[in-house]
Amino acid sequence: MGKNIVEKIFEAHKVYGEIEAGSTIGLKVDQVYTQDATGTMTWLQFEAIGIDRVRVPLAVSYVDHNMLQTDYMNPDDHKFLQTAAAKYGAYFSRPGNGICHQVHLEQFAVPGKIVLGTDSHTPTNGGMGMIAIGVGGLDAATVMAGASFELTMPKIIKINLTGRLKRPWVTAMDVILDILRGLTVKGGVGKIFEYGGSGVKDLNVTERATITNMGAELGATTSVFPSDERTKFYLTAVGRKKDWIELKADKDAEYFEIMNLDLGSIEPMIAQPHSPDNVVTVKSLAGTKVDQVCIGSCTNSSYQSLKAVASVLKGKTVAAGTNLLVNPGSKQVYEMISKESLSSTMISAGARMLEASCGPCIGMGGAPGSGQVSVRSYNRNFPGRSGTKDAFVYLASPVSCAVFAVKGEIVDTRKSRFKIGKFVEPKKYLIDRNFIIPPVEDTFNIEIIKGPNIKEISIKEPLKDKIEAEVLLKLGDNITTDDIMPAGSKVLPFRSNIPKISEFVFSGIDSTFSRRANEARDRGGCIVVGGENYGQGSSREHAAIAPMHLGLQAVIVKSFARIHKANLINFGVLPLTFKEPSDYEKIETGDRLAIKDVVKSITGNQIYIIEDITRGISFEAVSDLNDRQKEIIIKGGLLPYTKK
Repeated sequence: MGKNIVEKIFEAHKVYGEIEAGSTIGLKVDQVYTQDATGTMTWLQFEAIGIDRVRVPLAVSYVDHNMLQTDYMNPDDHKFLQTAAAKYGAYFSRPGNGICHQVHLEQFAVPGKIVLGTDSHTPTNGGMGMIAIGVGGLDAATVMAGASFELTMPKIIKINLTGRLKRPWVTAMDVILDILRGLTVKGGVGKIFEYGGSGVKDLNVTERATITNMGAELGATTSVFPSDERTKFYLTAVGRKKDWIELKADKDAEYFEIMNLDLGSIEPMIAQPHSPDNVVTVKSLAGTKVDQVCIGSCTNSSYQSLKAVASVLKGKTVAAGTNLLVNPGSKQVYEMISKESLSSTMISAGARMLEASCGPCIGMGGAPGSGQVSVRSYNRNFPGRSGTKDAFVYLASPVSCAVFAVKGEIVDTRKSRFKIGKFVEPKKYLIDRNFIIPPVEDTFNIEIIKGPNIKEISIKEPLKDKIEAEVLLKLGDNITTDDIMPAGSKVLPFRSNIPKISEFVFSGIDSTFSRRANEARDRGGCIVVGGENYGQGSSREHAAIAPMHLGLQAVIVKSFARIHKANLINFGVLPLTFKEPSDYEKIETGDRLAIKDVVKSITGNQIYIIEDITRGISFEAVSDLNDRQKEIIIKGGLLPYTKK
């Protein structure tokens, strides 16, 4: 029996386990990278493990999320990240060098390799034929310390592409939006999407990367494309031809499921507020007034994307009632569009050029006004993520965004009479690594510099055999990590200060949560109850660390998103699911729950009898922890487990 791409890469990296859906497997990892919003904790955790140098072939520390320097905190963290990378043998990508996923694709991504990143959009690199998986910072730290990466083997789904895109108005962004419309934000949980079919040849590497990037919005473990002649062309153009290998599925490869998608059937699409899967056709929203347009982010900030945007804007002016912001994905992209006068074309049209960073996507500047409509070529439009809680954020392709900016409203782009220059993939990209500091061998005299905002990491005590705590919050479906631990310019500067950032836990939902959790500590801590897909979105482990710091003992939900569940385990918080989903209805905020024989239940059948003391009823919850995860929870988290 032949193998698919995922099986080939996993077999080449397998340390233990069987490559079959549902099995626990351990994998050798080739590359690990961090970004600054999650990286400070990752490097503090790596330091706490006590290893003198990273033990993966390549590690990179990026600064891209939190670059505003309104006080000492962000620059202090940047200095910490730079000195920690130098001390432990990692590359350091300086502020301004670009968004981690875009830069990694340009500089380090290699077909057939496995990369972990402390960001949920790490699967961007799947466009290069890598297995690229977003993880929590502590998972990354332990892998950098020499551990294998363990996961439950996902189901492999093939998306068979046929036909060709109806360019120029239909783009890779429209492809993934169309997929999200059909599968929803829960459609990829426990799955890897492998793209194949004749239509793959119609997409170049950066277009493929757009599709794999937003596979994260499906809840997928990752997404991957073959490595073919188009991959070879790109690697040659960025000066890394030696990294190319051919990688494709065998003709008789098997999949859990095969989906078919005709690229020629797709039209311009747009995601409405407030979820990436709330997708409709652009034409169906024609006439909707637009106050702000943002183009860029790790999804659509490539040279190709911005060149197309510049061709739309050439000789035109942004509508009087609309603001246009553009954030290129990397210094390389910025330099290329500058040398071709494309940035001046955009500026002349009225665009505000931002740094090569995440920027408005993470709520770091560029917030829309109260109740305004913002259309973005980004990947997420959760409520409040933009920095404005009552804004209406839509997601569309860069070329659609450019047209909307000029028109001041959503229009059917195909009827706009605008012209886009035909894109010809460059045979040679500008190659510049002067903002990437390589590791050195002699690190003895290197000092790690920590500013006053960097506090010691929080560690949970070992698991007790009885949990008795109050339900401080009952939540619905699709709660995001933005809901749990908001980002943005007010919160992210405290990413290295867990006591301070804990004050913002659930602040967008219940401003009293942090205070009430602190008050509940002496009464056994607290429990949170939720619905389906709890913890979707960003990989930020602060959404687990900060609640743990406040005394969170367990989370009981109908189902979890993958990364957040792993983060809860890593920090010793018991992740439980209702055995009978209907029992969710029986519990209310304020109920006091008791879980007895916790350790016995974990090491036994993983069925937990939970008493609702307030209501005099009981129900059952379950966990599906593997042997390693059981021990991690019992010891109080991955860090004490690793240091055992």
